[in-house]
Amino acid sequence: MTGVDRDRPPGFSTRAVHAGQRGGPVHQTPSSVPIYQTSTWRFASGEEFADVLAGTVPGYAYGRGYGNPTVDAFEAVVASLEGTEAAYAFSSGMSAVHGVSVLLAAAGDRVVASRELYGGTYSLFRSVLPRYGISVEEVDPHDFDAVRKALPGAAFFYAETIANPLCTVADLRRLADACQEAGVPSVVDNTFASPYLCNPARDGIDFVLHSVTKMIAGHSDVVAGVVCCSEERRAALRALTLDTGGAMPPFDAWLCLRGVETLELRMERMCENAGRLAAMLEARPEVSAVHYPGRPSHPQHELAASLLRTGRFGSMLSFEVRDGAEAAARWCEALELAWIGASLGGTHTLVCHPASTTHRQVPPEVRRASGLSDGLVRVSAGIENAEDLLEDFAAAFSG
Repeated sequence: MTGVDRDRPPGFSTRAVHAGQRGGPVHQTPSSVPIYQTSTWRFASGEEFADVLAGTVPGYAYGRGYGNPTVDAFEAVVASLEGTEAAYAFSSGMSAVHGVSVLLAAAGDRVVASRELYGGTYSLFRSVLPRYGISVEEVDPHDFDAVRKALPGAAFFYAETIANPLCTVADLRRLADACQEAGVPSVVDNTFASPYLCNPARDGIDFVLHSVTKMIAGHSDVVAGVVCCSEERRAALRALTLDTGGAMPPFDAWLCLRGVETLELRMERMCENAGRLAAMLEARPEVSAVHYPGRPSHPQHELAASLLRTGRFGSMLSFEVRDGAEAAARWCEALELAWIGASLGGTHTLVCHPASTTHRQVPPEVRRASGLSDGLVRVSAGIENAEDLLEDFAAAFSG
């Protein structure tokens, strides 16, 4: 045979592969963004394929960061909520932190970072970046003289809007001004606040990242990250990720799209619940301190009131059990409604013991120096009825 027999019916396997690709046009707009669950795309010619890969014509080519319509839709909505030109979605929050870090810093560079960081970020900065020849200098983000002194010559500055787990609040406007004066790119993890409460880019921050796993997706069923920035910076992140991997898959993007639609509704309830829990805990004799920006006792309460929109102060709080780690563990285990678990920002109220979980990578002396006591409990308030949570938390002290 010198060619394909066009008159012969295709074989069974050929039909199984190709017949479903010939569906008719869709004339209505779907109410939910479809999941484009594909790793590759078909082209009419090799020239078209090459042009799409080169980015000279629009289109999709391959799943490793080249683009996907479902992922594009998620990036568009988060950029809109954060008020940035663009966004690039990652397979996890830590992929997002790593992506920005290696985009901005190279061997021989120095990074300036807040000493109030999530344990995973701390570990990346202290254990991984040094392998690349990148050093990290820690500063108190509330000591602006120290920040300004450290910034000149740095590859970038990194902080969290509301720090994990002590819920201190960064003065983003002053930090952004200091970075701009020094000509240093600024990066802020906005996970605890979410785009609903705070938009750091509007205060002058260059890169705003989220662990989308948390508040944005909101249902504890997906792991994802995103970086919001300018179109030019997004293009640089995309080019990096084509070589390193870590881009968001389409099904994960669909889950995140579903979650973000209810972000405002969930955050309103979660913030309300967190505020009521913080007030109750502050009145308990078993508790020596409560860390929640919404309480007048919080050191950055007035700053939080001006920085965070809508009169809400976040869904995260932490508190210190007076009798230490064992008493904190007993309290967590006595809860019946709230769960002991990883992560945060979901519909269920979650508690954890940071010293042994989220910040286990941080040496004990460093934890204690930063105010993270062995008796600290972190709480992620969910959307349950507040009365039920208050009853559960109170009962656990005598459980």
